Formats: sequence, structure tokens, C-alpha cells
Amino acid sequence: MVGKAIRMERIIDRNSGRTVIIPMDHGVTQGPIEGLRDMKTTIDKVVNGGANAIVLHKGLVRSGHRGRGKDVGLIIHLSGSTTMSPDPNAKVPVCTVEEAIKLGADAVSIHINLGAETDGIMLQDLAEVSHVCQEWGMPLLAMMYTRGEKIKNEFDAEFIKHAARVGAELGADLVKVNYTGSAGSFREVVEGCPVPVVIAGGEKMETDKDIFEMVDGALKAGAAGVSIGRNAFQHEDPTAMVRAIGRIVHEKASIEEAMKGLKTTD
Repeated sequence: MVGKAIRMERIIDRNSGRTVIIPMDHGVTQGPIEGLRDMKTTIDKVVNGGANAIVLHKGLVRSGHRGRGKDVGLIIHLSGSTTMSPDPNAKVPVCTVEEAIKLGADAVSIHINLGAETDGIMLQDLAEVSHVCQEWGMPLLAMMYTRGEKIKNEFDAEFIKHAARVGAELGADLVKVNYTGSAGSFREVVEGCPVPVVIAGGEKMETDKDIFEMVDGALKAGAAGVSIGRNAFQHEDPTAMVRAIGRIVHEKASIEEAMKGLKTTD
């Protein structure tokens, strides 16, 4: 699959073999939250910080909201739900692979909530999207979360390593999951998943150091990078934050070096 390999190099750094993805698809779920009101400005900031790829819904690509600065890998998100829904965990298809191709996507992503009442339907959607991606040579990022009545702790390594494996088993080229809280427990996730794993950023963290410690721990466990949204685009200096994360991911900088670099402005 030459086409898929070429596209993968647009979202994963060919030298480090790792990636810094900034998801900005939150507008469908939560509306125009802080950091995502002026999309062109925010995209420029994270791209200038060195992001390898961004995640957007199709409508913003059509509106020209891909930024004005450097080029960046484009991942178009195929699923959605809103916080107004009776069941926000029930993600439904809102875009197709073919639409994403026409919009110039380098990859597509789909969100699955294992443990939700409709997780069987979401798994079927994942399988179908995987099949179409294989036909077109389109990389697929599966965002695999564990959310529902049976899930007592969505950061439990037992649930997360299962979720990551499901994504790989059903054809994802890259899997995104929550960080389990320690390098030791996250290593179980990575070792049980035959495709690259990236971590989600989750809710806004209290300190920059908390973010860097999470990134550092995941990488030490073998993660292929990060997919961090709010902790990047809602930062007081998104460009500096993405650059600092990128130094840890691509240059193997220490937490201390990242903290020092964050305070240094151009």
C-alpha cells in the first residue's frame, strides 16, 4: 500500500517515527469552546509550534480553516455526537472516507466508546471505515475510549489495553487511547497493540509539568506520540506548548528541558 505509506509520512515524522497530533474536533461535541473560536489563528499557532497533524471536521476544511502558515498533516474526523444528546457516548458517522479524500485529507479518524450502549454499532462503523480505508490507501486513526456503566475507571490499564487491541484488530493504522497514569502500566497497552499507539491529552491539566510528565511516561512505555487538544490549544501560548511537547516527542528532551524551553520566547 504505497499510497497509505506516503500519507502516513505526512502525519508521522519520518526521522523520529513519532507524531504530535493536535485534535480540534471539539466544536461538534462542545461547541465553540475556548481556543477554538478563531480557528485560523489557533491552527497557525499549533502548526508554528511544529504539530505534525491536526484533526478537524469536514465543514471547517471546506471553510478554509486550515491555517495560513506552514503546511500540516490533515486528519478528518468521521464521527460525532454532542453533549446535548441523550447519550453523548453514542458516536455516529458524520463524514465518509471518500469525502475526506476529496477534501485533501492525509488520514481519517473515528471515535469508538467501548462500554457504551451502542458500542456494537460503533464497532461495525469502525470495521466498515477500515475496509474503505484499505481500498483507498487511507491511514486510519482509531480513537478508542472506554466509557459506560461497566467501566468503573476509564484509565484502567485492563480496559485500555483491550481497547487499543480492538482498534488494531479491526484495521486501524494508529490507535489513540487514554494514558493509564504510569509508564509501567502503559507499557502493557503498547506491548499488546501491534500498531502505533498515541495518548490522548484529556481534560485540561493543572500544570504544564503534569502534561510533560504524562508525555514522558507514555514515550518511555513505547508510545508513538501524542494526540493532545485542550492542553495545547487552550494553553496561554499554544505555539510554545506544542513546541515543548514536540521536543520531548521528537528530540527526547527531558521534562526539565521542556519546562525551560516553554519559558523561552522567540
